[in-house]
Amino acid sequence: MSRDRAVDALRAYAIGGVVLGHWLVTGLVLAADGGLRQASPLAALPGLAPVTWVLQTLGLFFFAAGFGSARSLARHPGGPGGWLGGRLRRLLLPALALLGVGAAVLLAATVAGIPDDTLAVALRLAVSPLWFLLPLLLLVASTDPLRVAVHRWGLARCVVPAVAVVAATDLAVRLLPAGAGLPPVSVLAAWAVPYLLGLAHADGRLAGPRAAGVLAGGGAMALAAMLALGYPVSAVGVPGAGVSNLNPPSLLAVALAVTQVGLGLLARPALERLLARQVPGRAVTEVNRNAVRIYLWHQPVLVAVTALVARGGVALPGLHTAPDSPGWVLARCCWLPLLAAVLVTLVRAGRRPARRTGWRRPPGGGAAGRSAECVPPAPRVYDHRRSGPPDSRR
Repeated sequence: MSRDRAVDALRAYAIGGVVLGHWLVTGLVLAADGGLRQASPLAALPGLAPVTWVLQTLGLFFFAAGFGSARSLARHPGGPGGWLGGRLRRLLLPALALLGVGAAVLLAATVAGIPDDTLAVALRLAVSPLWFLLPLLLLVASTDPLRVAVHRWGLARCVVPAVAVVAATDLAVRLLPAGAGLPPVSVLAAWAVPYLLGLAHADGRLAGPRAAGVLAGGGAMALAAMLALGYPVSAVGVPGAGVSNLNPPSLLAVALAVTQVGLGLLARPALERLLARQVPGRAVTEVNRNAVRIYLWHQPVLVAVTALVARGGVALPGLHTAPDSPGWVLARCCWLPLLAAVLVTLVRAGRRPARRTGWRRPPGGGAAGRSAECVPPAPRVYDHRRSGPPDSRR
């Protein structure tokens, strides 16, 4: 078997949604002293809030991570210990590279006399993507016991406790005084839900349109219920708002993740037809190959391009002006090709040459054949008629 191209497409869409969403909601305004301050168009244009439901795709990211981790672990010959070491290196090394390069650039910018406001914004935006590493690392480290639990007790019994933790945190956010500290356990619990969905899908569950329809319909009804209860419409935080759906993740974020997973699984036939074409297939393959680097470097690219262009002292629309009108959104869209080109160049420059393996390209041409090249066979689906847990040494 080759890779699951539909899940690859969902992962690529998730990464693209996060990058595009951040680039569209992160305004960097050029101040009179030449510094940059951060602003968001969502504060001035609340009508854009529903767009965040399409661009806040972290749920799909964790779903694809759970699916990929389960399949990777099942086919790893060295057992869970060896698999986990390799998986953690793939996540941590790009993050360490980002911190090292960022520290050097920050030191050089300080010596060059870059305004403190710009340095503070650059540091905050460069480090902010790293938050996802902690829940992702913990979930990856728990992949083996989690997939055994899903196989033995079923998906619902594993998801319900996580949802209960998020609900308790939502209640505490509304009852406790503003600024009261809450344990970050809800971050892990919220993103454990789509991760568990990914594990279950790798286990052979959630197959077919019926299961996907239940996820999509149930998630949509939960979204409507959350909005009726007064949850914020925006799926991401809005400056000045008292409550955020993302910090910490709320029940609305969980419902959105479940809805997106259901819709993504319903779109499987269309995705497979699309990826049979050469250009979409190659694009999805490249995004999956560089997913972590793209995620980590997209915000530093935005800051670097904005700061370098700002050295000319002219505030350019969509790049340095206040995000307070639809015109700003249109102007920012015009800058997206430049940002994407810089990001692609940076990611390709930092990529190590691919190692040659003994895996052969499966028969057939097209993008599907190319994407499966150098990819080992996928694991067998667990036999649910067995009474014991899955054998992780397969």
